[in-house]
Amino acid sequence: MVVAKSQNNGCTSRRSRASRRVTVAVSSLLTVALFAGYCVADIADVVPGMLTMKPVPDVTFAKPATAKTGEAIASQVDLNKSINTGQATSLMNELLSAEGVGQDVSVIIQDAQGHTAAEHEADTPREPASTMKTLTALAASATLNMASTLDTQTFISTDGESNVVTLKGNGDMLLSAGASDLNHINGRAGLATLAQATASALAQRGIDTVGLNYDDTLFGENRIPRGLSDGESVLADYTMYYTPVSSMAIDGGRQYSDVFPAPSNPDDSAGYPELSQHTAIDVAQRFAQLLQDNGITVNGDPVAAAAPSGTSPVASVSSATLSEILAYTLRHSDNTLAEEFGRLTALAKQNVPNSPEGGTQAVHATLQALGIDTTGLTMADCSGLSDGSQLTVRTLISVQQRNLKTGIGAPAAEGLSITGLIGTAADRYTDDKVAGLIRVKTGSLAHVTSMAGNVSRLGGGALAFAVVVNNPDDYEAARNAINSFITKLADL
Repeated sequence: MVVAKSQNNGCTSRRSRASRRVTVAVSSLLTVALFAGYCVADIADVVPGMLTMKPVPDVTFAKPATAKTGEAIASQVDLNKSINTGQATSLMNELLSAEGVGQDVSVIIQDAQGHTAAEHEADTPREPASTMKTLTALAASATLNMASTLDTQTFISTDGESNVVTLKGNGDMLLSAGASDLNHINGRAGLATLAQATASALAQRGIDTVGLNYDDTLFGENRIPRGLSDGESVLADYTMYYTPVSSMAIDGGRQYSDVFPAPSNPDDSAGYPELSQHTAIDVAQRFAQLLQDNGITVNGDPVAAAAPSGTSPVASVSSATLSEILAYTLRHSDNTLAEEFGRLTALAKQNVPNSPEGGTQAVHATLQALGIDTTGLTMADCSGLSDGSQLTVRTLISVQQRNLKTGIGAPAAEGLSITGLIGTAADRYTDDKVAGLIRVKTGSLAHVTSMAGNVSRLGGGALAFAVVVNNPDDYEAARNAINSFITKLADL
């Protein structure tokens, strides 16, 4: 009896579950049918909803009753506005008598037409420090195609039974170790991008094993100005400020570390980390690793050798334009890049030696051809870093006058530091009212503080100036006196 009762309960349970499944199925079908019906009614606009077959009219807006036209961000400068000579002389005398400046000083102030409003020992040659770079910048931008680039290339050749890739540099000392970065000057061309393209070219030829050569012949044997060399290498005191000019380098040779980390923005390149003194080898070694990362076996160490003649590159990456690199050079007062622009100017002239001396000769000759007053000019290098350079403030201001008259696109002026904004003179002023109005190149050595540039005057017009202090009684006091001087120039 117990077993029979259990069987009856099981049958009842199965009938109950089947009934529930039928109920759920009917309900679901009914729900779908109702929803479909509502959608049809919505499309036909019988019931309210988002769906419709009616055309949607274009949205129109009424025209404004009035419209305001924007003004120019900056009006054209009045280059004919003169300077009160009495005020200019008073300001100059204030600088000359300032504490710490000393007696070894030259100053000149001119309006935008080149008329001198005040001067002191303007024809006395003095050591300029990095204001020398303004001369190199003008000569280079007047000689070179500033829209051109410096391409780093690879070539494939056969050495007996072995395949060889040759990495050839053409002067890009701002290569990136990674991918090409179109948003920055430093790192515009990337070795990782070049390696990937080269590996693809090798794969297309069925090549998976190569030797690697690197061609660093662009600037010949002599890469170091005499004043920075011990005869074979850069003097130890200068290895944070100069590395030999090279056909290729990663980040200008800067060796960042945990102690001296790299800035997040590669175009900042702040501070003075130790510079590699063998930048082309660094590039070749990095490139060898990148080729291997892309599946190409590299036999042995990279070897210095000229690229094969009469063949075309299989891959290349392009630097920023020369105009952009020159701006970077001036803004960061990069000594090596300044020297390189001198060397590139010499190569373009083709009638001077491919050497540091050839670079200074080319710059000097170009300035003379441009009508710049070079009386008293002695160039120990193209950057102003070496001891022994001499020039007058009249030469410095002649360069600035040319920048004023050439226009807003003058490559030689594009990298000048702007007070309150960018570069080595970002904080070289004493009143916020002049922020953005003064463009300068600074110069700093242990015994030199100098500055040359141009000023947008608060009362309208523009002016140019140059000041060089050698052997100041108090370096910081003299530097501060120059800051005050250029700030007050805007009031003339």
